[in-house]
Amino acid sequence: MLSEGVINVVEEIDEVTLEKEGICRVNLKSTVNLKSRLKLAERFSRVILSACGGPYQPQASKKLRKIESKLTVKAETVQKCVNNLNRIAEIFRKTGGVHVAAICKGEGTLVTFAEDVGRHNAVDKVIGKCALGKIAFNECFLVLSGRLTGDIVFKAAKVGLPVVASIAAALDSGITVAKNANLTLIGFVRGKRMNVYTFPERISL
Repeated sequence: MLSEGVINVVEEIDEVTLEKEGICRVNLKSTVNLKSRLKLAERFSRVILSACGGPYQPQASKKLRKIESKLTVKAETVQKCVNNLNRIAEIFRKTGGVHVAAICKGEGTLVTFAEDVGRHNAVDKVIGKCALGKIAFNECFLVLSGRLTGDIVFKAAKVGLPVVASIAAALDSGITVAKNANLTLIGFVRGKRMNVYTFPERISL
């Protein structure tokens, strides 16, 4: 809910109930104007599948708040954290059938990681863990194994993660969102090489 912009902070949730049918019901505090939030975002009137995001329109990201962060990360640190994903991803090593995402501090310390059959779910999990742990998103960066689509980059931008890096490719929609959100986007992080698509000033040698 944070990464989709439905809530701004965890404290806006009043109650979460998981029913036997697999339905999760979330009650928000009465102070949250849900209709207003959804209208501003313009992208939530859709079904989001567990393994892949639904149709996404990059222009929706023009309404994102610009990310403000003093974070700079060494290129070597980004490479190390991305290359580290296979080491920490136990399910991936056993099956080769899941995605992994991790959030790290600027110096490379692992904050949290998660695995899931869907790359969107993996990103949601690490964002949720950090939010519950009161971690400052603007002091961290996200690394993942999946493609950098508009949906994925939007999630990171919505919570204020200033840098996103992946072993996989960046799509045009992801680059557009990154530009609109003042987010540093990095793709094809493999070995000692990587492509920095936006705001390279956050990456130092």
